[in-house]
Amino acid sequence: MIVQEHLPTKLFKDRTVFVTGGGSGINLGVARNFAALGANLAICGRTQDKPDAAAVELRALSAHAGGKVLAVAADVRDYAAVQAAFARTRSEVGPIDVLVCGAAGNFLCPAEGLSPNGFKTVVDIDLLGSFHASRAAFEQLKETRGCIIFISAGQAFVPMAYQVHVAAAKAGIDIMMKNLAIEWGRHGIRTHSIVPGPIEATEGMRRLSSPEMEKGKKAVIPLGRYGTVDDIGQAAVFLASPLASYITGVVLCVDGGSNLVGSALWNTMVEKMDLQRR
Repeated sequence: MIVQEHLPTKLFKDRTVFVTGGGSGINLGVARNFAALGANLAICGRTQDKPDAAAVELRALSAHAGGKVLAVAADVRDYAAVQAAFARTRSEVGPIDVLVCGAAGNFLCPAEGLSPNGFKTVVDIDLLGSFHASRAAFEQLKETRGCIIFISAGQAFVPMAYQVHVAAAKAGIDIMMKNLAIEWGRHGIRTHSIVPGPIEATEGMRRLSSPEMEKGKKAVIPLGRYGTVDDIGQAAVFLASPLASYITGVVLCVDGGSNLVGSALWNTMVEKMDLQRR
């Protein structure tokens, strides 16, 4: 893990990081990087199994600094459940210093075939869930003068076919993040969005791509490779660290330049995938 080679391995000792959707994928990668630097971790998912499995690995990574790890089940669409998870975190692990809002849902669907419930489900998980987590964590973050990191997406600012639901949700997250930067800055709370590019070996890549699309997409990424979960985790660690103490309200693209080339290839490939399914 590169982050351990360049930062003190106890940089986040005695600090608590809460990651929504932290049981797998990019969000687990973010949690790993904080654990490697000694943080206390709390992770949640809609069911208990994924967080429990992830907690085993996180405990091993944070053991060198005596870090604690808590795995809880909480659906971010349920504000009361989020409040309960945060209360338990404060009691068992410590007040939250860093909140990572990563819980998300996505699928491919043309707008004319998207049900109102399908649209609402993604907005509820991504946008409403991020608000629930931010609002419920406010008092703890005010106490710790902490920060919030939202996991956004290029769909927030690059129109992409079959992604109208995600685009609306992620664009909402980014403008919410900037509003919170203005309102909560006086409490010492910093807010950021990270925009991952294509990240290899994740559920998102498996759901939203095909071998043909992956080959074509990789060819047009300016840095010539897919990202890793550690690329996102290292960006999160930086934004939460003292190195970024004067940074807030920022959308940080960690995408190898992939969003610079637009969505034409994506749109063509997704249309082909849809035609093959029909």
